[in-house]
Amino acid sequence: MARDRNLFKMLVNRLLDRLARLPVGAELGSEGELAAELQASRTTVRAVLTHLAEAGLLSWEGRRKVVLRAPSPSDRFDEGETRPRQELVEEPFLAWVLQGDLPPGTLLHESDLARRLGVPVATVREFLIRFEPFGLIEKQPNRHWVLKGFTRAFAEEMFAVREMFERHALRGLLAAAAPGGPLRADLESLRAEHEALSAGPEEELTAFPALDARFHRLLCRAAHNRFILDFSRTISIIVHFHYRWNKRDELRRNRAALNEHLAIIKAVLAGDAPGAAAALDAHLATAYRTLMTSVTWADA
Repeated sequence: MARDRNLFKMLVNRLLDRLARLPVGAELGSEGELAAELQASRTTVRAVLTHLAEAGLLSWEGRRKVVLRAPSPSDRFDEGETRPRQELVEEPFLAWVLQGDLPPGTLLHESDLARRLGVPVATVREFLIRFEPFGLIEKQPNRHWVLKGFTRAFAEEMFAVREMFERHALRGLLAAAAPGGPLRADLESLRAEHEALSAGPEEELTAFPALDARFHRLLCRAAHNRFILDFSRTISIIVHFHYRWNKRDELRRNRAALNEHLAIIKAVLAGDAPGAAAALDAHLATAYRTLMTSVTWADA
C-alpha cells in the first residue's frame, strides 16, 4: 500500500477519470505505462489497481486489466483526502510567510509550526528539510530552525533553472488549456482573479504574491513532471520570502507582474503560442530584475 495515503487516494481518483473515458471490456496498459501516466512508482500503481479490482471496477489477472463497470461518484475519494501531506503544510506556511514580516534570523520551532499549521511535527520537519540545501533555513539543535538569506550566486543558478522549466511547462499549458482541455477552467478562473485584483483598490495588491504562487504552480503542473512541480513549490516560497525583506516599490512591482501574468494567460487561452512565449519571456526578465534588486544579499 502507498506510504502516503493522500497520494494514494489522489491516484485512485486519477485512474477513475481514465476508466470513465473507457468502455466496459476495454483493457488498461501495462503497469509501467500506468506508472508513467500517473507519475507514480509501480508499487503505488499496483496498490491502486488492487483497490479498484476489490471495488469491482476492473478484473486483474496477470498482465490483463479489463474494465468491468463505469465508475460512480461513490468510488471517488473527497478532494480533501487527496492532497499530498506536504501540500497541507506548504500553502498555510506560504500564507504565513507572505502575511507576516519575518526578518532574517527568525527562529522557527517545529512544535509551534505544527500547532499553527495543524499537522504532525514529523510532517513539519520533512517540509523544512526541503529548504536546507537552498540556504533559506538552517537547522539548529533542539528542533529549532533559523530563517537565513541566500547568495547572489545561488539566485543566478536558481533562476536559470526556473527559466528552463517554465518555458518547457508553457508548451504543456498551451495544450492543457485549449478548449476542452483539463486546465482551461483553472486558467480561466485565474484570469478572473487577476482581473478582479487589477480592478480593485491599489492597497489590495499586497495580496498578489499568493496569486503569483498559484499561477506559477498551475504553469508547472502543465509540464506533468514531478521534478518541475516540486522545484516550483520550493522556489515560490524562497522568492516570495525574500521579496518581503525589501518592500520598496512593492505595489508597483506587484502591478507590473499582475499585468504580465494577464498577458500570458490571455495568449494561452487564445491559443497564441508565439504570443504566450513572448509574454512569458518578458515576465521572466522582469522577475529576474525584481529579485536582484529586492533582496538584501548576504554576500553583498
